Amino acid sequence: MKRTIALTGLTCWLAMAAGLTACGDDDTDGEPPGSQGDSVNVYSSLPLQGAQRLQTLAMVNGIKLALEQAGGKAGDVKVNYTSLDDSTAQAGTWTPEATSANARRVAQDDSAVAYIGEFNSGASAISIPLLNEVPIAQISPANTAVGLTSDEPGADEGEPEKYYPSGERHYLRIVPKDTIQGAALATVMDEDGCRTAGILNDKEVYGAGLARNIESSARELGLEVAANEGIDPKAPNFRSQASSLESMGVDCFVFAGVTPNGAVQLYKDVSAAIPDAKLYGPDGVSNPEFFVPDEGGIPADVAAKVKVTVATLSPDQYPPEGQRFFDEYKETYDVTSVDPYAIYGYEAMKLVLDTCKRLGPDCTDREALIDALFETKGRESVLGTYDIDENGDTTITDYGVYTVEDGELVFDQTIKAAQ
Repeated sequence: MKRTIALTGLTCWLAMAAGLTACGDDDTDGEPPGSQGDSVNVYSSLPLQGAQRLQTLAMVNGIKLALEQAGGKAGDVKVNYTSLDDSTAQAGTWTPEATSANARRVAQDDSAVAYIGEFNSGASAISIPLLNEVPIAQISPANTAVGLTSDEPGADEGEPEKYYPSGERHYLRIVPKDTIQGAALATVMDEDGCRTAGILNDKEVYGAGLARNIESSARELGLEVAANEGIDPKAPNFRSQASSLESMGVDCFVFAGVTPNGAVQLYKDVSAAIPDAKLYGPDGVSNPEFFVPDEGGIPADVAAKVKVTVATLSPDQYPPEGQRFFDEYKETYDVTSVDPYAIYGYEAMKLVLDTCKRLGPDCTDREALIDALFETKGRESVLGTYDIDENGDTTITDYGVYTVEDGELVFDQTIKAAQ
């Protein structure tokens, strides 16, 4: 099957991190990456340093758990796994240089058949074209930016064509895209009685696109959108923009962006300028560095006003297979609770393993593996039952809504937002 570009139309979270193993290593049982024969290499590329590290370390452990449960094999094919870091300690987040280095390393590995990443949509905008030219199957456990897969509302000019120089698809994701998250955020604001919304974004691929989706969905629900503007993530404060939102009569505020891009200071400034405003955020701020004061996050009085949407649910909201995953993760890593993002790392690797097993010896054929992944239909998984469509998007539409209490994200409800 040729995947031509269709032109139509990411509670107790600190405790969750306990027992997470170090990454940047590989699970090859002494066999170096690139070895030939009845074996294949699978890599992940995730930011293992900075504000998102607790979530990504949990993802890596989820990946390792899936491989361990499969005995390190997909049928008769041995699977070697290597965890790569697309962040740097200095940046505290992903960097273009680290991301491109990871993608080029994998592209040059003749035994590489799958690449699990990236966590950040902006990083995938860099790695997708590099892996597309090989091609190597790429599965993101966290990307939500619309333009990576389609030209639907929220995409930028030239998206998604510019990411696929070969004209064929190799990239898919197992989380709902931002047409869904934008609708989820707008739905929650509407349910909470918002009348006038103010939107600020961090100008990255993820943030700018999500902001457009939130605005579109909010207007469809009859909410007034007073502003949708970009910020300078490196600004020392955002008092001027917060004051401007106050003068517009904003009663609800949402930031479309990620924690390292000024999120904590932004929410503090908006809360100070508009004390009665309800505050909202996407999965980009769903990490302890945003909501835990001791980690440099927002203070308790600000946190009390915040709701966050994340493409993860409370463990009891998943099907039985998903609930078993959380139990097995706790037992394997000797933790009392599990970061919800771990399940996406697990499912990404499980999807690769199951597809590879179905292909048998053809798993070593990169094109065959890509085709088979895009033929995923009615897959019964830990996330629920889903398809992968021709663009590489999942049919799952559930988003979790979380509040912040005592420095923890607490599950509030599931939003089934329509596209």
